[in-house]
Amino acid sequence: MKLRKNSAFVRFWTASTVSDFGTYITTVALSVLVLVSLDGTALDQGLVNAARWAPYLLFGLLAGIWVDRFRRRTVLIAGDFGRGLVLALLCLLGALGFLNVPTVMILIFIFGALALMSDAAYQSFLPQLVPRPLLTRANARLQQSDTVAQTTGSAVAGGLVAVVTAPFALLLGAITHFLSGAVLLSLKHAATNKPPVRTDGSISRKIGEGLGWIYGHSRLRPLALSSHVWFIGSAMMGAVLPALVLNDLRLGALGLGLVLSGAGIGSVVGALISIRIGEWWGTGKTIVITQLIQPVALALIALSPMVAVAVANGPLDDQAYGSPAEWPVALWAAFAVAAGGQFLFWLSMGVAGPLEMGYWQAVTPDKLMARMSATRRSINRGMIVLGAPLGGAIATFTNSSIALWVAAAIMLLAALVLLFSKFRTANVENDQLTDEEALTH
Repeated sequence: MKLRKNSAFVRFWTASTVSDFGTYITTVALSVLVLVSLDGTALDQGLVNAARWAPYLLFGLLAGIWVDRFRRRTVLIAGDFGRGLVLALLCLLGALGFLNVPTVMILIFIFGALALMSDAAYQSFLPQLVPRPLLTRANARLQQSDTVAQTTGSAVAGGLVAVVTAPFALLLGAITHFLSGAVLLSLKHAATNKPPVRTDGSISRKIGEGLGWIYGHSRLRPLALSSHVWFIGSAMMGAVLPALVLNDLRLGALGLGLVLSGAGIGSVVGALISIRIGEWWGTGKTIVITQLIQPVALALIALSPMVAVAVANGPLDDQAYGSPAEWPVALWAAFAVAAGGQFLFWLSMGVAGPLEMGYWQAVTPDKLMARMSATRRSINRGMIVLGAPLGGAIATFTNSSIALWVAAAIMLLAALVLLFSKFRTANVENDQLTDEEALTH
């Protein structure tokens, strides 16, 4: 069966795309809200990011068990509507002038808890809709639409924030989650009505099975450990990049949106060539190469302020620029380097993403799918709780470029973990379970 003829997958794909579009609008709007509207620092940005992912650290190991008790479609719908309500409340409080950084952190923590449950259900729901041999292609389609959303959503958000302010841009993010939930409500398919997974044993035993599967598998273990380290560096970048663009380069909300759009364009290209490159080089080799590229890309972003100073032949002024038409040549040069670094970083991510997710899903039994997803994601997102404040603190007490250089070094370490492991020879076609094995393993 071709994916485009799978009506259940097409509806799921549509809901995911709409939700992704809202995610990137929310990312830009939140950064501007914290750093500009609330006059926050890179450390404040890091703390808000940490609050967003703290539920993964606190509840992640339980999320897969909890999700197994409900139909996964139900969890996804509740997660979409719940996140929409949180963003709508943020908009209302911001419009009334009642927001501060601690309030934002509390609401974003709730948003993160809802996202945790949705993520656990999302990754274990897809194999109910798509046969295992098509999982890598299905993930590629989802990532392609995610990258289009990243490109357009970031640019739209930058312009929207500049026109209607950050709180009202969050309202559009809320609407996209409501629309995604509505699409999932209309998803009528036999697989979506699959009853909850019933497993025997205590909670500690179930958690142990999830941990044992990930860290006991000769190829999944190094992949998991590498991703844990990678997420520390990624979280540092996520906290520092908005501060570099908004506070150091003073490119404004539209400038931030355009820099992030470079990431989206790179992701689109990467996702389009992902399957072909994976077939040529194999899953493991491809992912190792992409991880070695990412520290180089991050180093380019770290150099952007120095490029601006070199082109300007002196320090930058403190003027904030509302639109690219006002940028001097030095800022255009810095923008080109930062956006180019984002393009290269996310080009590699676009190539690796579908292959990595397809591999996780292809080699994991159905009964462990939700626990595998929740366990892996909870520890990864727990690394964000460490990395985001660390990056913000380094940027606040030194500068953004130094924080990004540290993040690049951490990502290089993550790449080396994979390079010197058995995962470099992984291949999804050889390692995947059959449908029968997936159900009986």
